[in-house]
Amino acid sequence: MMEEMKEVNWQEVIRTMVEELVKDKSKERLLAEAKGIRKEMKVDVSAAELIRADRDARSSNPWFKCYCCDIF
Repeated sequence: MMEEMKEVNWQEVIRTMVEELVKDKSKERLLAEAKGIRKEMKVDVSAAELIRADRDARSSNPWFKCYCCDIF
């Protein structure tokens, strides 16, 4: 079958497919590793609590002005 299609550069086609497969597998491995690291880094504090604490710390600063809600 491949012999019938002499106009196709099969070596290049196969090389390209293997390179794409290697890239995809590498991405999958890196994503799995990143997910594992992210899972280990999880904290028991919610984002809302962190934001609230940050706002409270800033609002106690007399020189801080919040431009989104005009808090001085």
